[in-house]
Amino acid sequence: MALIPNYALKSLVHQWCQDNNVSLLDDHSAVDHISVTKSAAEAAKMTAEFLVGKLAMGSTEIQNQAAYELRLLAKTGMDNRRVIAEAGAIPFLTSLLRSSDARIQENAVTALLNLSIYDNNKVLITASGGAVDSIITVLETGKTMEARENAAAAIFSLSMIDGYKVSIGGRPRAIPALLGLLKEGTTAGKRDAASALFNLAVYNANKAGVVGGGAVPLLIEALMDDKAGITDDALAVLALLLGCGEGLEQMRKSRILVPLLVDLLRFGSAKGKENAITLLLGLCKDGGEEVARRLLMNPRSIPCLQSLSSDGSLKARRKADALLRLLNRCCSHSQHSVNMGN
Repeated sequence: MALIPNYALKSLVHQWCQDNNVSLLDDHSAVDHISVTKSAAEAAKMTAEFLVGKLAMGSTEIQNQAAYELRLLAKTGMDNRRVIAEAGAIPFLTSLLRSSDARIQENAVTALLNLSIYDNNKVLITASGGAVDSIITVLETGKTMEARENAAAAIFSLSMIDGYKVSIGGRPRAIPALLGLLKEGTTAGKRDAASALFNLAVYNANKAGVVGGGAVPLLIEALMDDKAGITDDALAVLALLLGCGEGLEQMRKSRILVPLLVDLLRFGSAKGKENAITLLLGLCKDGGEEVARRLLMNPRSIPCLQSLSSDGSLKARRKADALLRLLNRCCSHSQHSVNMGN
């Protein structure tokens, strides 16, 4: 039931323009651009205040429709996101995350996601009592998959700020909830979860939690599943987790990762190839002789590396050259050992 339909919002804009003697004629030559810009800003401010009032005092149906309209209003324009926050929407939307109504919860978390795109609102959301913990709860046990996925996207957005990588990653439920969505979500949800995990894992102290939660086998599984559609995202997170000792060891122990990475050197995207070669180089150097031997035994590896060293991006070419040199040394060392044995 649309209790605050779009035409009602439009009527608010019209009313404000009438009260302030602002023309709504289609004759653009007669319109003062500055006046129109100011009028639009004032109309958005009035609309936001009206909707926040409905969040605060409306029935369940009115709250749902108000949250939905705020979700739409916050979807476009930094000014809209700013005035919605200034109208006091964030605490009310936060409280609606705990609603037993699936529609309200989904609209509230999506509105917060859209608001969080504006950096000042990241600060307000994080400072709002219980907002981050409530978003994590929706991520864990949201009443719809869309609500869970948009909660993951909100975590990704908030964690763009370095300090929040620390505070969010330090919450014991955050990383396991993202890993749960990485396992269970749709393609879009898995991508949101992987992106949020990437942001959190940029902070070194979070890497152990990501690895300890079981990320490595889940990410390798995503590489095996073409239908998952998150190959590049999974590669990016795995490349970050090379910086965690336990993550590196888990990847080295995997018998399927090397052939997967070799195939991605052939068929992956440009970014995917960069991360695949980063992973192969990281797995083979500094104690990775056994992985290097496995790579040498793969008949496609050397041709793929040679192709990448000539045709890849600058970053990929450098790493391919470094890996070829490393493999050459490994091969020479093995031959020397054989000769010594004879």
